[in-house]
Amino acid sequence: MSGAPGEESAYPGQVVGVRLPGVGDRMWSQVPAETGQAVVVYGERRDSPDSLAVLYERRGSTWMRTASWPAHNGRSGWTQDHQMDDGRSPVGVFTLTDAGGALADPGSRLRYWHDDNAYATMLPPEQVHAHDFDYVIAIDYNRFKGVPPFDWGRPEGVEKGGGIWLHMDHGDGTSACVTVPESGMKTLLHTLDPARHPVVVMGDRERLAS
Repeated sequence: MSGAPGEESAYPGQVVGVRLPGVGDRMWSQVPAETGQAVVVYGERRDSPDSLAVLYERRGSTWMRTASWPAHNGRSGWTQDHQMDDGRSPVGVFTLTDAGGALADPGSRLRYWHDDNAYATMLPPEQVHAHDFDYVIAIDYNRFKGVPPFDWGRPEGVEKGGGIWLHMDHGDGTSACVTVPESGMKTLLHTLDPARHPVVVMGDRERLAS
């Protein structure tokens, strides 16, 4: 096991050690050795939509906490066997390679596909969910890398779900995506660098620590 309980709440800029806080041996073994940036999504409980997203960056052999935001995950919580429409976010370690959104590129380091039609929610502008997909980062779960986030390719089959993104928060749980505030999305787009092989490590705190 790595770190002390609550270490993920360290202040921005604090060195947190040679391991990602709250991430145990099983999950840590899935983080590629070359990874230098990690978004860890700490789900409150297995069946809760509430979570905390923390951005860590590696400096030499140690990790530093860069920023954090309140976040939401699947409205029914988390699962280690995600299926289409189960309302749960998949637990695991996934690469982050592609981004996009209904708004123009804000300066993303990840490849960015701007398409105001492909990301349209079809909701009136005043609706709370109307701007969910202004900015998105594809989570590489059951998708092909190097294609737009809205690509429908599902290498493990459609029954395993897909189209799971980091995107704009709307204050409640999602179908399976992870959401953070607009400021968080902009920070992630400005910061995540493909040369540093960024990943998202996500799940409820109990299974993250396994």
